Amino acid sequence: MTTDHLPDAPRAPQRGRPRDATRDRALMDATLAELELHGYSGLTTAAVARRAGVSTATLYRRWRSKEDLVVGAARAWAENLGPDRDTGSLRSDLSTLLHDKATALEGPSGRLLRAVLGEAAHNQPLADVLFGDFVVPLQERVLAVVERGAARGEIAPVADPLVVAEMVIGPMVSHTFLVPHTPETSPGHDVADRLLPYLLRALGVRDDAADRR
Repeated sequence: MTTDHLPDAPRAPQRGRPRDATRDRALMDATLAELELHGYSGLTTAAVARRAGVSTATLYRRWRSKEDLVVGAARAWAENLGPDRDTGSLRSDLSTLLHDKATALEGPSGRLLRAVLGEAAHNQPLADVLFGDFVVPLQERVLAVVERGAARGEIAPVADPLVVAEMVIGPMVSHTFLVPHTPETSPGHDVADRLLPYLLRALGVRDDAADRR
């Protein structure tokens, strides 16, 4: 997603001129760039401020610490899967969801996720943001898709749709981030097409196209 919806800085008395939103965007862009280059451990607020073309005082008026800055960046670049669209069939709904996920993983939100996943393992505020802004939207989208499939009679009601969400997240993240690929390939969209028939079978839908292969 874009940085049009930026995180709120810690509340403080309003004095002087209002905040310049262009500086917020510059700082979020700079944070993502520095995270990609150096990771969380190598990121410094001074480097972010320098890349954004602002003073460190300007940065600290918005975010009180490096951790606040990175949490803010995670929120700014939070995954946007787009609207949930009823395409008329479970197969098409799932395919659309998988490709929306692939697009998100190959965009800024995926780049942010790749840079901070290791830090999130022992940084609870960051982990909470990643779960709330990256995982929960996918869970909600999967829930809507399988509920529609059941309502159409395409599948039986799914007892635990969160497991289906895990079956989307795990393969797509691991394939996009961990499997070697060339710059010319689109790993997320490739695995989206390959994963679809297995998800359908897991949900009880026979994929005749897959069976013919």
